[in-house]
Amino acid sequence: MDNGMEVPEYQLFIHPSYVSELRKDVWMDDPVSAKLTINKKKYEIDIVYRGSHIRELRKKSYQLSFYKPSIYRKAKELHLNAEFKDPSLLRNKLSFDFFNEIGCLSPKSRFVFVKLNGKNEGIYLEIESVDEFFLANRQLPEGPIYYAVDGDANFSLMSNLDKEVKKSLTLGYEKKCVTEQGDNQLQEMIVNINTVPREEFEHEIVKYVNVDKYLRWLAGVIFTQNFDGFVHNYALYRNGETGLFEVIPWDYDATWGRDVNGESMREDYLRIEGFNTLTARILDVKTFRMQYKNLLEEILNSKFNVEYMKPKIQAMHNLIRPYVLKDPYEKDNIAVFDQEPDFILTYIEARGNYIRSQLDTLD
Repeated sequence: MDNGMEVPEYQLFIHPSYVSELRKDVWMDDPVSAKLTINKKKYEIDIVYRGSHIRELRKKSYQLSFYKPSIYRKAKELHLNAEFKDPSLLRNKLSFDFFNEIGCLSPKSRFVFVKLNGKNEGIYLEIESVDEFFLANRQLPEGPIYYAVDGDANFSLMSNLDKEVKKSLTLGYEKKCVTEQGDNQLQEMIVNINTVPREEFEHEIVKYVNVDKYLRWLAGVIFTQNFDGFVHNYALYRNGETGLFEVIPWDYDATWGRDVNGESMREDYLRIEGFNTLTARILDVKTFRMQYKNLLEEILNSKFNVEYMKPKIQAMHNLIRPYVLKDPYEKDNIAVFDQEPDFILTYIEARGNYIRSQLDTLD
């Protein structure tokens, strides 16, 4: 899942009766078996639709699990995202690459062209799964991984959904890789985030959270303006050696100036202090706040600007354009697709100016 400048072709064969089964109930989470051919090599896989609201869209997204052979490109499963609500098809990949460049753990991704039962199904973004293979491929220590699946993953004792005290502090999280201590450490961290007195917080939180990495993740959410990014659309990984939690971004198509419906989003929609209990408490500490301010400034100067981003956006757009023309769901939108690089660059300029104008509020 590198950034190699080519788009591999995936030939997917799902028995027609299984295709009917999937289409009959898009919310079914039981996978069906399928075959995948890549460069003449055949793989037996399990496949199922993925995502929440995106399952009802015309172009489906998929989760693939490999079982014969059981590993493909050093992974046991991967995600194929249709990016159907994003007229540029680029935002998720742009975001993951951006997070990686500013020093965050982030899934690798690449574009692939999918044929389903011999017919063009279109251009997809293949995304690395965040699991034990994700850690092994980066030579990171083993540790539990939790997916934040709903608004209860808000680092608070109160539910985001019903505003009551949570019955369990693991609410909002789905376990992906779990060690014996995992749940206890997650709960202990959430309790401490909410109960450690203000004067002790700076010295206590560093026992649970890698604050530098957290601020880099926070900066990534702020620059890309992912409004949902604070209470879900992330994974938590606890590094087995340091014992500290880090945040990994996930689902970043509603970014770079467009919302979940693909509509234009004002550049000042998301304040630079962000949201959620942990962010509020970290930014309440002057040392961390200054660290965050310096980080925002550094990223504005080095990465989040038109000069740096333009060649990346243009190269990505040029790479997939021929495949968009062959995509049955996208080819009629080519005029909008061609305007998107300029739309994204206009957003970067405007968002950058807005963030710069707000930096003094962190003093």
